[in-house]
Amino acid sequence: MSTALPDQVLRGAYKEGFHDDIKALRKVAKGASHEVVDYMCDVKNEPDWMRQFRHRSLDLFLKQDLPAWMPGLRDIDYDAITYYMSPVDKSANRWEDVPEDIRRTYDKLGIAKEEQKLLGGLGAQIDSEMAYHNIQESLAKQGVVFLSCDDGLKEYPEIFKEHFAKSIPPEDNKFAALNSAFWSGGSFVYVPKGVKCDIPLSVYFRINAEQFGQFERTLIVCDDDSFCHYVEGCSAPVYTTHSLHAAVVEIFVKDRARCRYTTIQNWSTDVYNLVTKRAFLYKNAVMEWVDGNLGSKRTVKYPSCYMVGEGAHGEILSLASADKGMWQDAGAKLVFYAPNCTGRINSKSISGHGGRASYRGLVQVNEQARNCRVQVNCDALILDPVSRSDTYPVMEIDGDLATVEHEASVSNVSEEQLFYLMSRGVKKEDAVSMIVNGFIEPIVKELPMEFAVEINRLINLQMEGSVG
Repeated sequence: MSTALPDQVLRGAYKEGFHDDIKALRKVAKGASHEVVDYMCDVKNEPDWMRQFRHRSLDLFLKQDLPAWMPGLRDIDYDAITYYMSPVDKSANRWEDVPEDIRRTYDKLGIAKEEQKLLGGLGAQIDSEMAYHNIQESLAKQGVVFLSCDDGLKEYPEIFKEHFAKSIPPEDNKFAALNSAFWSGGSFVYVPKGVKCDIPLSVYFRINAEQFGQFERTLIVCDDDSFCHYVEGCSAPVYTTHSLHAAVVEIFVKDRARCRYTTIQNWSTDVYNLVTKRAFLYKNAVMEWVDGNLGSKRTVKYPSCYMVGEGAHGEILSLASADKGMWQDAGAKLVFYAPNCTGRINSKSISGHGGRASYRGLVQVNEQARNCRVQVNCDALILDPVSRSDTYPVMEIDGDLATVEHEASVSNVSEEQLFYLMSRGVKKEDAVSMIVNGFIEPIVKELPMEFAVEINRLINLQMEGSVG
C-alpha cells in the first residue's frame, strides 16, 4: 500500500512531489544482500570482473561505519530499502519508444520539452534504469559518446574499465561502497581529443518507487584538448517513508581539457541524498562544479577536484538552501598534488523555517605541489531566529610557496534592509526575495538561463514567510 501524501499537500512549493503508478518489470526483495547483487549481474549480463567488484563492495559497505561527524544519518533503515527496481527492459533512443506511463511522468516534469531546447543529448532515468538516452547526430559524428553507464560498460569496455572506480574506489567511504555494490543507470560520457561539446548533455534522475534506493553511476572522460558540459536534475514523490539516493560521479579531465558539471538537486524531503563526486585534473586541465542543493531530508555532498597535473585549475560553486526539516551538509574539496595549480571555492547557503545548512570543506596542498594558489569564500544567510548555519573548513598546507585565502561571513536579513526597501514601496515578501536573490546571484549567473530561472523560483517558494 502506498503511503504517498494526498494531493493537497503537494500543491505548495514542491510541485514535483506527485506519485505515478508505474509497474515494475523487475524488482528484488528489500535489504542489501549478495543475492540482490547476483540478480543484478544476471539481468544485466555483466562480466565476471564486475560481479566480483560488486560483491567485494557490498562486503566493504557492511563492515564500514559512519564517521562521527556525519550529520543525522544513523537512523537510516537499510533493511527497509529496495535496492533494484526497473520499469523498463532497456533504454530507448527515441522518445516514442519509452513506455507511455513513464512518458507521462516526464511530461509532467517538463523533461520531454528539454530536448526541444537544442541539448546535445538527453537522458531520463526512473528508479534503477535509464528509460531514455539519446545524443544529437552532429556530436555522435564527432565521436562523442553519451550512453547509459550500463551500455558504456558493454560497448566501450576498455575505456570504461581503465577509469571505473579509479578516482572513487569502494574503500573511499560507506556510501561509495554502497553505490559500487548496487550501481545502476547513470551516464557514460567520452569526449575525444580536440572535440568541443559546446551543447550541454543533460540527464534527469527520478525516483518514483517508495522506500527505494537509487544508485546511478556517472563516468565522464574528457580527452586531451576537449570540452564537455554535463547538466543533471532530480526529483522524487513525497512519501511518509524514506528513500535513499547514493550516487557516484567520476570525472577525468585530461591534458588541457575542460569540463563543467552542473547539478540542480530538488529531492523531496523524505530522501537521504548522499553523493560522492570527484574529478581528476591533468596538465593544464580545468574542472568546474556548479552545485545547487535544494530539498532532501539530509544532503551530504562535497564535489572535489584533485589536481594531479601541473597547471590545473579547479573551481567549485556551491549553493545550498535549507528549509524546514532539511539539513544541507554541502561543501567542496580541493586537493593539490602538482605544482603551479589554482583553485577556487565559492559557497553560498540559505537557512529558513528552522532549516540547517553546513559548509564542510577541505583544502589540501601536498608537499610536491609548489606555488599553488587557493581562494575560498563561504557566505551564509539566515532568514529567521530558529534556523542555523555552520562552517567546518579544514586546510592542510604542506607545499612551499602556497597562497591560501579564506573568507567567511554569516548574516541575517536585517530590519534595516527590510525597512529601506519597504520605505520605497516594496512589499515585505518582495523585499526578502530581492535580498535572497542578490545573495545567490554570483552562483545563479553561472547556470544556463532556464535553470537559473527555476532555481530562483524554487528558493523563493521555499523561503516564503521566513521573515516576520
